[in-house]
Amino acid sequence: MNAFLRSLTPSQQIGALFLVVFGLLLLATVVLFVKSLRERSDDAAGEAQRLALHDLQGLLRTSWLMAGVFWLGWASGEGVATLLFAVLAFFALREFITLSPTRRGDHRSLVLAFFVVLPVQFALVYTERFDLFTVFIPVYAFLALPVVSALAGDPQRFLERNAKLQWGIMVCVYGMSHVPALLLLDFPRYENKNAFLVFFLVFVVQACMVVQHLVSRQHAANAPAGPAPRISQSFHWRSWLIGVATGGFLGGLLSTFTPFKPAQALAMALIACVAGSLGHLVMKALKRDRGVTHWGSQGRSVTGASGLLDRVDALCFAAPVFFHSVRWYFGL
Repeated sequence: MNAFLRSLTPSQQIGALFLVVFGLLLLATVVLFVKSLRERSDDAAGEAQRLALHDLQGLLRTSWLMAGVFWLGWASGEGVATLLFAVLAFFALREFITLSPTRRGDHRSLVLAFFVVLPVQFALVYTERFDLFTVFIPVYAFLALPVVSALAGDPQRFLERNAKLQWGIMVCVYGMSHVPALLLLDFPRYENKNAFLVFFLVFVVQACMVVQHLVSRQHAANAPAGPAPRISQSFHWRSWLIGVATGGFLGGLLSTFTPFKPAQALAMALIACVAGSLGHLVMKALKRDRGVTHWGSQGRSVTGASGLLDRVDALCFAAPVFFHSVRWYFGL
């Protein structure tokens, strides 16, 4: 099998990879659809089964979204892929800001964030100005935004308002921009294969989150309280370790399709899984602070972004950590 895969061109290898991914997602969709047709009792056990099925359907929708976005990005080329992720960042930031109260004095800062900071950040990614795009937001944008806000002349809750905007930009724009940046890394003898890096990152992080969720659901009744029960009742160290270990193991198995050796792939997958899973916990804390359980409610978001942050929050944390770990280790 490995010999056959190596005989294919990079485009054919990536195409075969997506065929396998979409085939597995289709199979999982059919299985869940059949399960949804079964009748369930109206007691507590039946309600628990319906809730578990609903959660699995949500995870499956997330997986379909991820796979579809990355297939479209790969099929359209690096320029369109960068633009696609810029659009995702725009809607994710819109969703974040909509659930964060703003005042009239924030309008100039919001215009700067959406129509200057965001496009400039992704333009720097596309032009491969890596040294500048890594510091543009945390240095230049973070200094400029409060200045613009101060010039609006509204001091009420000034620090809180600016911190919310800066945090939203950091997660939704800065974090998301590192995903298409992976397509532009120049590895020796790895030309036209960088789409595998994006798949590697998304697959291991998504696998970690799915396994962590399933394990926590399976042992919810017998598990002790987690380290942060007021933020997440489903986050436990046991399920977290199992999820991270699973993502790392799968990353090691995928080393053949990456520029990494097996040990390197294992280490990079573990780094991505730790960053993504803990980032997901941080985003849960933000949702609790805003008084919502989901960025979108039952698949319908009051922000118009259909709960996008629920689907990409772990990736937004994992992508910059993974990108800079890879770039530092390999000296790119």
